[in-house]
Amino acid sequence: MPSFTEFAHEFITHYVALEGKLWGTFARLLFRPGALTNEYLAGRRRRYVEPLRVYLTLSILFFALVKFSGVDIYRENDAAVAGSAAHGTAAHTVASENRVRLGAALAPDVSRWAPGVRAAADRFDALDSEAKGRVLKDGFFRYAPYAMFCLMPVFALYLKGLYAGTGRRYGEHLLFALHSNAFAFAMFSAFLLVPDGFFKFVLFCWLIGYLPWAMQRVYRKGLFGTAWRWAVLMALHLMSMALAILGAAFLGVALAH
Repeated sequence: MPSFTEFAHEFITHYVALEGKLWGTFARLLFRPGALTNEYLAGRRRRYVEPLRVYLTLSILFFALVKFSGVDIYRENDAAVAGSAAHGTAAHTVASENRVRLGAALAPDVSRWAPGVRAAADRFDALDSEAKGRVLKDGFFRYAPYAMFCLMPVFALYLKGLYAGTGRRYGEHLLFALHSNAFAFAMFSAFLLVPDGFFKFVLFCWLIGYLPWAMQRVYRKGLFGTAWRWAVLMALHLMSMALAILGAAFLGVALAH
C-alpha cells in the first residue's frame, strides 16, 4: 500500500507541479488577455491545463465561495410588514403588496396552458420569507452552475455571428468562451475575498477591460471593430445570464418539496 507521503507526492506532481501546467495556465489566463487562447490555437496545448477543466475549477470555486460567504440570495423583511400593521391597515396592505409575489408576474391564462406553473407559483407565494429564501437559495446553488455552463455554447454562438466571414470555426469561439468566462469567475471569486476599497476597484477595472483586450488579441480586429462587437456581445450575454438565473430560480421553485 502506498504511504501518505507517496500519495501526497503523486497528487502534487500530477495536479500542481507537472511541467508547470497550473502556473503557466493561470498566469496567462489572469494577466495576459487572450494569450492562453492563442497558445491553444497555435497548437501549444500540452503545456497548459485543458480549457474545460480550468472553467469547471474556477466556476466551482466561485459558487463554493458564494455559498460559504453567506451572501443573501433572497430576503423579505417580514418585520417591516408586521410592524406596519401596528400603524394601520392601509400601511400593512401597502407593505404586503410590496413583497415579491411570483404569481403576479405570470400571465392570467397560465393556469389553462401550464397549470403546474401556476401551482408552483402559488405554493411559493404561500411560504414565509425564511422558507422563500431557503427555496431560492437551494435552487440557485443546485441549478445555476449548470445554467451558466450551458451558456458557453451560446456565448460561442454570439461570437460566431459577430465574427462571421473571418473563417473562424465554432470550436475556436468555444475555446475563447471557456477561457474568458473562466477569467470572469476568477475575478468574481476575488471580489468575494477582497474588502471594499482601491484594490477591488482595480479588479473591477481589469474585469471590464479584459474581454475587449482579449478579443482584440485573438481576433485581430481594429479598436472600433472590437469595441462595437464587445458592446453587442456584453448586451447579449447579460440578457442570457439574466434568463439563465431566472430559469434556475424557477426550477428551484417548481421542484421544491
